[in-house]
Amino acid sequence: MSSILSPSVEAVIAANVARIRQRIADACARAGRDPAEVVLVAVTKGKSLAAVAALARAGVFDIGENRVQEGEAKRRAAELAGLAGLRWHLVGHLQRNKAARALRTFHVLHGIDSAAALEALARRATEPVPVFLEVNVAGEPSKHGCAPEALPTLVETARRLPAIRLEGLMTVAPVADDPEDVRPVFRELRPLAQEFGLTKLSMGMSGDFEVAIEEGATHVRLGRALFEGAIP
Repeated sequence: MSSILSPSVEAVIAANVARIRQRIADACARAGRDPAEVVLVAVTKGKSLAAVAALARAGVFDIGENRVQEGEAKRRAAELAGLAGLRWHLVGHLQRNKAARALRTFHVLHGIDSAAALEALARRATEPVPVFLEVNVAGEPSKHGCAPEALPTLVETARRLPAIRLEGLMTVAPVADDPEDVRPVFRELRPLAQEFGLTKLSMGMSGDFEVAIEEGATHVRLGRALFEGAIP
């Protein structure tokens, strides 16, 4: 995998990153928050190593992948290319049979939604693994995530496993033309987290991250918005 893009494409990505950072800052200002509270996770599914390198040069070091296999290959290539300081996030659903590979590849796991997945990770982890529990707030049958009413049991499971470090909650909002339509989804996740003393919320994507930040997101997972106008 090459880690070099044309200067024009690299410039587009850098400009996109700057624009997103400003939008994050503006959303934080509206909510009375500090932009430093929000982690920008760049989702690079289907993108090249060169795209990851361009993001790093633009100051984005948190890299998200939907699939274990792609993250595994990309992290290995990044390390061979000398890309240091990256923090890898699994933002997709984890299959239990890939728990060991996920632990070797990712620093943070966002899409954990079952006791079986937690236990599979705990059996294989050699040190505490940071985890976000995924909640299907909108109740969409096509989406992963536990139902809100199942969350207490899942939190209890996570907290009894010494190898699991429970970071917070995650959700994926329905696709909507107007981000305001999904504000209630984000608004519902925060009290669920507060109920268990959790302060981190992984929510918000390219089409709705500003609303998510206004509702308390600490991690936003962006792909499309970072690569507009570039084909890396």
